[in-house]
Amino acid sequence: MKNEFTLRGRLVDIPRQTITRVALTVYEGKIARVEPLEENPAATGEPFICPGFVDAHVHIESSMLVPSEFARLAVVHGTVATVSDPHEIANVCGLEGVNYMIANGRQVPFTFCFGAPSCVPATVFETAGATLSPRDVETLLEKPEIGYLSEMMNFPGVLAGDPDVLAKIASAHRLGKPVDGHAPGLRGEAVKAYIDAGISTDHECFTMDEALDKLRAGMHILIREGSAARNFDALVGLLKDHADKVMFCSDDKHPDSLVEGHINQLCARAVAAGMPVFHVLRAACVNPVTHYRLAIGQLREGDPADFILLDDLKDFHVRATYIRGEQVSDGAKTLIESTTPDLINKFQTRSIQPEDLRYPLHKWGESEPENFEQVRVIEALDGQLITNRLDLPLTDLRIHDNVLEGNPEKDILKMVVVNRYQRDAPVAKAFVKNFGLRAGAIASTVAHDSHNIIAVGTSDEYLAEAIRLVIDSQGGISCVVPRSSRLLPLPIAGLMSPLDGYEVARAYTALDQMAKDAGSRLSAPFMTLSFMALLVIPHLKLSDKGLFDGDTFTLI
Repeated sequence: MKNEFTLRGRLVDIPRQTITRVALTVYEGKIARVEPLEENPAATGEPFICPGFVDAHVHIESSMLVPSEFARLAVVHGTVATVSDPHEIANVCGLEGVNYMIANGRQVPFTFCFGAPSCVPATVFETAGATLSPRDVETLLEKPEIGYLSEMMNFPGVLAGDPDVLAKIASAHRLGKPVDGHAPGLRGEAVKAYIDAGISTDHECFTMDEALDKLRAGMHILIREGSAARNFDALVGLLKDHADKVMFCSDDKHPDSLVEGHINQLCARAVAAGMPVFHVLRAACVNPVTHYRLAIGQLREGDPADFILLDDLKDFHVRATYIRGEQVSDGAKTLIESTTPDLINKFQTRSIQPEDLRYPLHKWGESEPENFEQVRVIEALDGQLITNRLDLPLTDLRIHDNVLEGNPEKDILKMVVVNRYQRDAPVAKAFVKNFGLRAGAIASTVAHDSHNIIAVGTSDEYLAEAIRLVIDSQGGISCVVPRSSRLLPLPIAGLMSPLDGYEVARAYTALDQMAKDAGSRLSAPFMTLSFMALLVIPHLKLSDKGLFDGDTFTLI
């Protein structure tokens, strides 16, 4: 029996900016015929037939789901493909980790365009679990599943002409594959030099001026709205005059957020903000396919039958999703079956005791004798990857038995990073503001980019217990409060769960609420925590090697 069916509806032709009533016939996974139909006022229930949505830049690992589970959740919202940077698992497991993502993604009807991670480790100022040399990157780029060179975070290396950095870019160009950028705040002649090196996109803009600067220099701009970094409101106006150079992305999407929606939500928000609907759909459905040369159908005869049925072009409620002619969602639930993934990991750390986390006052004074009356504090910003540097009076902290401690009353808490790859490495310690915990701690092995263990808490005892939970499970996120604790194990590289995606989302939601009940006012406490070790984003961060100044790119 041949796989053939016909649907009637209003075909949305994005390039031509037309909507036409058609009969669309699918045969053996491809669009066989698109036949115009007469308008029929009685056919009010017919759906809009539209190309599927594409997330133009996402780290699948940040959903805490393996690719096959991510796909199961995403198709419900009309997503048929992602441009996926496996940078996170590569920093833990190297080439083996990237190959793991490719193999797992093959198990489901979904298009994963994986990139070759360009910065493993991300910097020399942190300890990662692997290194990808220029030759390793070239080996990945030669694979058909690898469609591009992932975000080149080492923009100082690009500007300085670092040989390894330029070799990776050259490999991508030789193989005809685009190079993604990552250059927060880079402007003027510096950004022009960065683009001239052959880098074509940026998803790190957080102001309209920065985005326009980069657009004029020739870049494609990705409007990012994820679980932590949210730049949509600042950048959505780009769609009015620059729709040909704009895409949508989530970058990092936690499981509870993915259950609620994906690129469809950005389309609805953009239309509500007054953006022309065809400009919005161009960013969501067409530009990523063109830029990354994705094998995604665009509703032309002979194309793969990748499309979605929408109730309207305002709220973008998805009635059904089809990939290669197979219905993978009915709009209410996924029709992709769950699989049982293999486990892969790298975890060598020792157990941590409260005394390992002490911060003797005399040790701090030795490191900063010239400024002994002040302490550098990281200020976390809700909805942003950047942080601020605060120089606060030492009296804002507590001092007990000649040991520096956080001060929950002033919302200044201790934060630590534990090296997960070396058993006897010292614990890095600092102080952070805006996490809001009154009593307790949260910990995570999702800690960009090297994914050591990061934790923030109100006491060394709470911190040690939260860290113990994630060590015992060989990865995970945990929350400890008085008389209670909770854990979501992430035994796949310390980043992902082998469980059903909806089950993971429920477990994460419970942890998120527990942290908020403990006082955190952040919209995504665990996601924000995961970026406190992200050294390539200004201004002040903490790696396993110490406090890091993102402006001077030095350990301080």
